[in-house]
Amino acid sequence: MMEGIALALLLCLGFALVSKRLNFPPVPMYMLAGIVIGVSGLNIVHQSDVSDFLTRLGLLFLLFTMGLELNPSEFSGKKGPFFFSGIVDLGVNMLIGFAASVLLGFPIYEAVVIAAAFYISSSAMAVSSLIENRKLAAPESDTILWVMVFEDIMLLFIIVAFSAASSDPVRVLINAALVIAFFFIVVRILNSKIKILLERDDNIPLLFTFTLVIAAAGISGLLGIPETLTAIALGSALSGTNPGSLEKHAKPFREVFLIVFFVFFGISIDLTSGFPVIPVVILAILAVASKLISSIAIGLYVHKNPYSGIEVWSETTARGEFSLAIALMYGTPLIAAIIAIIVLITSFTGGLMGRHSFRIKKFVLKMRLRFTLKRA
Repeated sequence: MMEGIALALLLCLGFALVSKRLNFPPVPMYMLAGIVIGVSGLNIVHQSDVSDFLTRLGLLFLLFTMGLELNPSEFSGKKGPFFFSGIVDLGVNMLIGFAASVLLGFPIYEAVVIAAAFYISSSAMAVSSLIENRKLAAPESDTILWVMVFEDIMLLFIIVAFSAASSDPVRVLINAALVIAFFFIVVRILNSKIKILLERDDNIPLLFTFTLVIAAAGISGLLGIPETLTAIALGSALSGTNPGSLEKHAKPFREVFLIVFFVFFGISIDLTSGFPVIPVVILAILAVASKLISSIAIGLYVHKNPYSGIEVWSETTARGEFSLAIALMYGTPLIAAIIAIIVLITSFTGGLMGRHSFRIKKFVLKMRLRFTLKRA
């Protein structure tokens, strides 16, 4: 049990060093490590109760820190560009993902799960790429970051929708609304005390952060609502206190447990028995193409420039942590495997595109000039 986790983490450490040396996102490398040692590869490491628990913690801390970025007061002043970009990104990618899945023969529910995972880009890989490739000063960086924020908001609604569909929808929605309201009211009342606590220089803020996330999961169990939803809601409620400090204290837990999440997701993937290779390749190609369509529309509307759309495309093509979360929570083993391969293909593609977006734009400009000259 512990030997398998130790071996998985050791392999991830090696893959992380390689990805760092190549200036490449580590997330797909962790999944690849899991596939190598899991049921589709050497079959020497298997899931256990311990790994499942650590995987849950990774998912909870990921969604909690995502919630810290969702401060409702920051969205009140956002109008045209933010909502247009988000709606176009949502509409184009969900529609293409759903339509393609249905045409490839998947049942409606599974097509919806695939479409949701197909839509959500990897915030972690997008932000990491912007930093590592020194693009934060680029005019498109704000657009990319706000598209990621809009997707995070939509993920909250996706979780609520799937959860309501799988049980008593009225009870789930009422309990979820009550819990969210409770979190915001308590945080508002205790705001100043929470800020003072988070400013301490001992281990109390670290313990406070960890305890809150675990307590939120406990509340979910008592009320029968998804713990992933309460983790996001708790983070959003606390975003009005000192989110920087909470992010700092949650980060060690998130980073370590997320590695376990990625690698054991890869370990669980079964690519040996009847895996639909051709449909998955088609979906992966469409996943890259659909982001191009939505990104060009965003570039033309927000920046009045199709080349800005190519920049947005290069940073939003990679699917990652949230797609895998949807697969884990709502997909069958086969659907989870399909989504995992889509994530692998798009994350490797997106990682390369993020590094070479200038060359892509230069190539497109050259082809456009050549076409114009031929017509003249």
